[in-house]
Amino acid sequence: MSQTRSRSLTLHLTLWFALASVFVLFLLGLLIGRSVEQHFEEQDIEVLAGKMELAKHVLEKALTTPSGETLAKQLDEALTGHHGLVIAVVGPNRQRLDAHVGLVLPTELLSDRLATGGGRPIKWVADDGLPWRGISATLTTRGQAGSSYTVVVATEISHHEHFMGAFRQTLWVFMLLATLAMGLLGWFVVRRGLAPLQTIKRQAAAITANRLHTRLPVDAIPLELGDLANTLNDMLSRLEESFQRLSDFSSDLAHELRTPVSNLLTQTQVTLSRARTADEYRDILASNAEEFERLSRMIADMLFLAKAENNQLIPHPEPLELADEVAELLEFYGVLAEEKEIHLSVIGHGTVSGDRLMLRRAISNLLSNALRYTPVGGTVTVRIETQGDEEVKLTVENTGSCIAAEHLPRLFDRFYRTDSARQRTTEGSGLGLAITRSILIAHGGDVSVRSAEGITRFTLSLPVGGQL
Repeated sequence: MSQTRSRSLTLHLTLWFALASVFVLFLLGLLIGRSVEQHFEEQDIEVLAGKMELAKHVLEKALTTPSGETLAKQLDEALTGHHGLVIAVVGPNRQRLDAHVGLVLPTELLSDRLATGGGRPIKWVADDGLPWRGISATLTTRGQAGSSYTVVVATEISHHEHFMGAFRQTLWVFMLLATLAMGLLGWFVVRRGLAPLQTIKRQAAAITANRLHTRLPVDAIPLELGDLANTLNDMLSRLEESFQRLSDFSSDLAHELRTPVSNLLTQTQVTLSRARTADEYRDILASNAEEFERLSRMIADMLFLAKAENNQLIPHPEPLELADEVAELLEFYGVLAEEKEIHLSVIGHGTVSGDRLMLRRAISNLLSNALRYTPVGGTVTVRIETQGDEEVKLTVENTGSCIAAEHLPRLFDRFYRTDSARQRTTEGSGLGLAITRSILIAHGGDVSVRSAEGITRFTLSLPVGGQL
């Protein structure tokens, strides 16, 4: 299977820099070339216009004499000292009265539009390969019934063309060398500009699972890369937190499973150490069954949490009156409350759309937790409050010792207990509150806890519509 090779960012930026330089230099070359050529054209026009006025004056004087030789002679005298400059006169009916060196004039130069001065100079190449530029004008004489004559003045511009050819060649060579130089300069600038990325790469490569606390130095990175560094640092913070939670969870899970497995193994080894009666075997098997039930509940809870974390926990909503659900749960826990002389009560009501079994499990976890840590003679109260048309809050509060503030943020973590000494005296596995939070999140709600002044409150926030 072929692997697509990614393009180099340095090469990519260098090419764009070089292309931009070529484009700018090309436009600059065209502008300079056009400006120089226009300058030469304006010089030629100035010379031609002057000779045109002279030719008109000579023609007007020459036409007063019948001799054609007088016209040719006077035109030759007008051109004395001007090499490469010619004058041609075309009489009525396109009859050539005079033309120098046998120059063939283009028909465009003799058109009425150009002859009246309405167009730009005409540039053409003669039969001998020499370039010319010329202008024409119409002269109407007052004598001879007002005959019209076309006067053409042209100059040979080979020296201009040679200069422009050499100039263009020099200009294009300069542009080529300048493009190469700009490309090399662009590559150098890009390499220097991307050097901080190499620094980030080296520092990021040095971060391992044991060094997730390392952060990229934002102060030493250019401002344009500051957001990238901050984003990477935030990612590292999340990874560090997740990795720490995963490490703690693995350790807690191993610890939680080791205890019942160790108990089963020890009890089994002791049982097999000597022969026992049927009643003794029955008691031992009953004890083992309790440990297996504990393991089964723990595994089921872990599977439930795993499904919740992978968004596979799908509630089946139905309208629920929370007061009725809580009343049934309080009736279930009534016997335990009577033994500890704990007063149970429910205040308020509210209707939500949710999964009955899931929500009963979440509320049951809070009630079980409250009864476990409420002292003899205490109270457990469930308050249901409707917050407008959007949210219902269910609060389970119990009297007793408060939970230290440092424990509150982690109460809903898996296997977390505020008192490690109690984990051997209670039946809880440390997963109840984590399961409660997963159920609330699946319903589009949340759970929070407060503990102060001898009262601990767990509050479930549920949207009225369920938002499933």
